[in-house]
Amino acid sequence: MLNNCKLLTVKKISIALFVILLAGACSSGGDKKEAAPAPASSGSSLSSNPDYQKGLELIAKSDCLTCHKVGEKLIGPSYKDVAAKYESNEENIDLLAGKIIKGGQGVWGQIPMTAHPQISEADAKQMVKYILLLKTAQ
Repeated sequence: MLNNCKLLTVKKISIALFVILLAGACSSGGDKKEAAPAPASSGSSLSSNPDYQKGLELIAKSDCLTCHKVGEKLIGPSYKDVAAKYESNEENIDLLAGKIIKGGQGVWGQIPMTAHPQISEADAKQMVKYILLLKTAQ
């Protein structure tokens, strides 16, 4: 009985510590944001695409880059991994915009994505369009 109590206490402390560290990682680091690079292009440039420009601007003003990077996994998946997983269509744009606004968990692992209810649906869709355009970036 005593060992079970100790085990439960250790688990509770571990979970609490994990949540605190995760919250700190997702809420701090404003000075460490990585600017999303313009993609290398072979012919037409994505950087002149209005969906690319507007989405990049919205992401740069948000806290998204605290947990995501363009080309490599951080806390959440890279934007290029998201683009590779989802076809660019209205259904997926709506789905992913909803995940930005409401948060989510389970698709990319057990670490939950923080909800962003302050982001409008139109802005979230614009962010998703930018991310999905990264599929074509080299």
